[in-house]
Amino acid sequence: MQKAAQPIANWHTYLNRRMAALVVLGFSSGLPLYILLSLMQAWLAKSGLSLKVLGLFTLLQFPYFWKFTWAPLMDRFSFGGFGRRRGWMVLTQCALFFAIGGMGMLDPRLQVGAVVAATALVAFLSASQDIVIDAYRSETLSEREQGLGAAVYVNAYKVSSMVPGALSLILADRMAWPPVFWITAAFMLPGLLCALLIREPRVYGERPATLRAAVVLPFKEFIERDGWRRALWLLAFILLYKVGDSMATALATKFYLDLGFSMTEIGWAANTTGFWASIAGGIVGGVWMIRLGINRGLWVFGALQAVAILGFAWLALVGPSTPLLAAVIGFEAFASMGLGGAAMVAFMSRSTDARYTATQYALFSALASVPRIFVNASVGFVIAETGWFWFFIVCFFLAFPAMMMLPKIAPWNAKQ
Repeated sequence: MQKAAQPIANWHTYLNRRMAALVVLGFSSGLPLYILLSLMQAWLAKSGLSLKVLGLFTLLQFPYFWKFTWAPLMDRFSFGGFGRRRGWMVLTQCALFFAIGGMGMLDPRLQVGAVVAATALVAFLSASQDIVIDAYRSETLSEREQGLGAAVYVNAYKVSSMVPGALSLILADRMAWPPVFWITAAFMLPGLLCALLIREPRVYGERPATLRAAVVLPFKEFIERDGWRRALWLLAFILLYKVGDSMATALATKFYLDLGFSMTEIGWAANTTGFWASIAGGIVGGVWMIRLGINRGLWVFGALQAVAILGFAWLALVGPSTPLLAAVIGFEAFASMGLGGAAMVAFMSRSTDARYTATQYALFSALASVPRIFVNASVGFVIAETGWFWFFIVCFFLAFPAMMMLPKIAPWNAKQ
């Protein structure tokens, strides 16, 4: 995305209304996913569904991977006076409020088919909301603001997990499921209010005039921008940048249990140290990238998230040490989920064309999710052959291919 260069300023000068809007929109974007991951799982388990059925429900999250297939609709069409981005926000957020609340009125024991349909609908609407909010964030921020904006958005996304993962579960011990779901759904309303109050991003160039153009032109522009070779390098980089870290953490809980840690020790380390370290990493990464720039942020943060993998290998050698467990989880969350995550979101935002932001960013984010969805399926087989220590060493070296692409993808001294 081509934006005019801006002089470097202190980080606090970037704390503006656009950043405040990203706090609310990031929270609104994360809430439906964590409802599916936390609240719905507890609801179905308490209803007596088997583990096999619960496992199958995870397949209903596939809209998050396939969202690029309908993203062109969001680049092409708008609604009334709301505009192209705000209109889709208002539509998806209203629909999510009623879909989430209505889902809780079903009985999983007697209406499994309806629950499946409701879950698929929430996942589809949630993925659609992600498309338009990602597009809004990319279009409304300058390139120098992208790093801090990504950190603000990602952190608000994580904070939203506290509602379905904590508050809603506490309420479920005190009241019936339908009001719990409606109360949880009400946390979508601040995002809806924000969408009504913010300004529509400025459109750079002509937006697609037809649906065919909305489908074809984003991919054509991406390929023709710098040629096939550059496009393939960029896609390969997005695919590989976090593959080592993603594999290393795929079966982390199993690893901790095998070392002899108790569930309580793991829970405290993951839900306290890990959560707050990832928040701190996102904030530090966003502020740091204002000075470093996105290119250098990818270098520095990529190196740190690779080093964090070695912490797991160290833990595998030392054995069950609670302080070391907290340190390893905290540093991994800080370096990978915080620093590396903010850098990758900022890079993908910068790599879009403002006319087709929804489609191109949806494609990039879907590609970035491939290691988590598909590659991680092989982790158990690798560990069975190598053991935990050498598995983490393999994961560390898997971080190298993306780092070796950086001179071509994001040169250290390139003018940004």
